[in-house]
Amino acid sequence: MQFRRYGIYYTPRPGALADFGAAWLGWDLARGQVTAHPVIPHLPRPIADITATPRKYGLHGTIKPPFFLANGRREDSLNDALAALCDAHAPVTLNGLKLSRIGSFIALTIDGDQTRLADLAGKAVRELDAFRAPPSESELARRRKSNLSPRQEELLAQWGYPYVMDEFRFHITLSGRLGNEAEATMSTLLPHITPLLPSPFILDSLSLVGEDEDGLFHEIQRHTLTG
Repeated sequence: MQFRRYGIYYTPRPGALADFGAAWLGWDLARGQVTAHPVIPHLPRPIADITATPRKYGLHGTIKPPFFLANGRREDSLNDALAALCDAHAPVTLNGLKLSRIGSFIALTIDGDQTRLADLAGKAVRELDAFRAPPSESELARRRKSNLSPRQEELLAQWGYPYVMDEFRFHITLSGRLGNEAEATMSTLLPHITPLLPSPFILDSLSLVGEDEDGLFHEIQRHTLTG
């Protein structure tokens, strides 16, 4: 399969959380297939509407945001570089995950300190950046619609994305913008997802992912952190 863009994600290993997340979003990026939504009564709107925005990305936490390959760079070389990075870095153990509201959308976030994970993400951004093509003017303009801070502008210029390095906040997106329905969605989803959340949360692998011509992301290969 040919891919337009590539990214480095945390993707849950096969299991209950991965299965529920794929069904919730309606897209299983590991298998590359559409999945049926679960039946969850009393949500303020249909799951398909709640999850329309994040569906194409699959259940994931972004480590290095999606990018086009630089001229002369190849997928297999990027995959080899990610494998080498994972061979050099140890798994990261964190307290756990929790369901949170971020602005008007909901996501799984780190319960407690995320410093070690942020350090790993920063290394991935730096060490793999030679594979990233510079963003187009339209990409930059789209990012700037979010009223970036001066620091975020600096990061956008250097790394092609404003929410990396000291602006990195790990999250696994579960919805689009919900406005005043965010709290009701959270309270309804909470009893279904809480039993599936790991405690501690051990991030022991990173995945190379690719975006197909339809904008859907696929897991290309998972690499275990063994350093």
